[in-house]
Amino acid sequence: MEPENYKSEIGDLIQEIRLERGLTQAELAGKLGTSQSAINRIEKGKQNISLDMIAKLSDVLDSSILSINEAGTANFQVNGGRELHGSINVNTSKNAAVGLLCASLLNRGKTVLRRVAKIEEVYRVIEVLESIGVKIRWIGKDDKDLEIIPPKRLQLNKLDTEAAMRTRTVIMLMGPLVHLARNFNIPHAGGCHLGKRTVEPHLQGLRHYGLSLNPHCGDYYGCKVKPVEPGDISFVLSERGDTVTENVLMAAALHDGITTIRGASSNYMVQDVCFYLEKLGVRVEGIGTTTLKVHGRPLINKNIEYWPSEDPIEAMSFIAAGIVTHSEITVKRAPIEFLEIELETLRGMGQQFEVSDEYIANNKRSRLVDVTVKKSSLSAPKDKIAPMPFPGLNIDNLPFFAVIAASAEGMTLIHDWVFENRSIYLTELSKLNANVQLLDAHRVLITGPTTWKPAEIITPPALRPAVVIMLGMLAARGQSILRNVYSINRGYEDFANRLNSLGAHIETLTGI
Repeated sequence: MEPENYKSEIGDLIQEIRLERGLTQAELAGKLGTSQSAINRIEKGKQNISLDMIAKLSDVLDSSILSINEAGTANFQVNGGRELHGSINVNTSKNAAVGLLCASLLNRGKTVLRRVAKIEEVYRVIEVLESIGVKIRWIGKDDKDLEIIPPKRLQLNKLDTEAAMRTRTVIMLMGPLVHLARNFNIPHAGGCHLGKRTVEPHLQGLRHYGLSLNPHCGDYYGCKVKPVEPGDISFVLSERGDTVTENVLMAAALHDGITTIRGASSNYMVQDVCFYLEKLGVRVEGIGTTTLKVHGRPLINKNIEYWPSEDPIEAMSFIAAGIVTHSEITVKRAPIEFLEIELETLRGMGQQFEVSDEYIANNKRSRLVDVTVKKSSLSAPKDKIAPMPFPGLNIDNLPFFAVIAASAEGMTLIHDWVFENRSIYLTELSKLNANVQLLDAHRVLITGPTTWKPAEIITPPALRPAVVIMLGMLAARGQSILRNVYSINRGYEDFANRLNSLGAHIETLTGI
């Protein structure tokens, strides 16, 4: 490639991502500490740009501008229109893994987590924990198990802020740390760009364990802890959030007394943390309900191993892949308790599938099945599709119904009432020729069926909509390009190659 063309292509890509992120040239310049005119020259391909500047741009824009022989951080070339076939095993849960990594701080002994997915979100949390003195290494068959050994004293002043600010999981360090430190700083959480999130629901629960925040800490939550007396505690969570519930569960586990938590989430990752706490000897009553009673232990020192359960969101991803490509595939080891409403919704749209008898997961608690997706003709549902807290349709599974609805006959209303930004990303399906109307920040109207067409799209900075676009590309006959796939690698291990094992044709491209 000629140097001038190379600079021009980089400039075009930077401009595309900047506009995608809703930034002006002046705003981007301010974040980089440079001038608006310099950004203008870069975008027009009229200025040499160093690798250091590319790295800074990638960080500020939260997108990989240029990848040089670095696996998993480049682009996907999707050769769509191919029928899938065969079977695929569901990996263990990403959301369970990151919660369990935080919960491992409760244990002074050694924790081994079995068959943990190797994804960017897990890597970021590992980097954070290692920076404060936790010893972590991959062990076992294929290096898929994590051995976690905490230090005698955490070095919280050495916390890796760069890694911490790239994951919202870091907020769940507060629960364990209320018993392990009197003062500590937690960077503001990162992760998917799904709208404003407040720490207040976490704080309302953790106040009962002596936590307060200094409001004048800039990009950090300045945490102070005043030890509380042993005894029973009871409170109601103002938000039935997953991470909120996990946070207070961890705090309750080391509290000397019985904590009753009302309004708790009963979602899959919360149940995994409960099962882990029970392995540590913490009695938890009410698992799977909205009222949890935690019999805390002021000291936990046990060598244990735990198998996280399989990921219902990944299972739904592969189910959706089979549906939109009009294929017959079998998704094995799917946690049925967290997919029943999704499957019933699909049944109402005319989707045919077979579900095997139930069997038990390696954690001896979760119920698994194999789901075989059949070729079917779909119709739009009579009612809107909207998520609800468990046992309703999972909030993270809702986006998959957008690409499914685009494959169905008729109009489907998707109502994402939880996140004010996520529905906007679903409009990217229109670039693949889907008929998607954004009614407001929470609702999209999708009219199908779609004659899918290939396109080149920049990956949205939100995990599930990013995968939805990738699935649409699988359905579109021809060659599509999905640029800057970091957000997918945050939550899926080797997703492209696993789809390829089912007959897809996806290539990883490095460079621009």
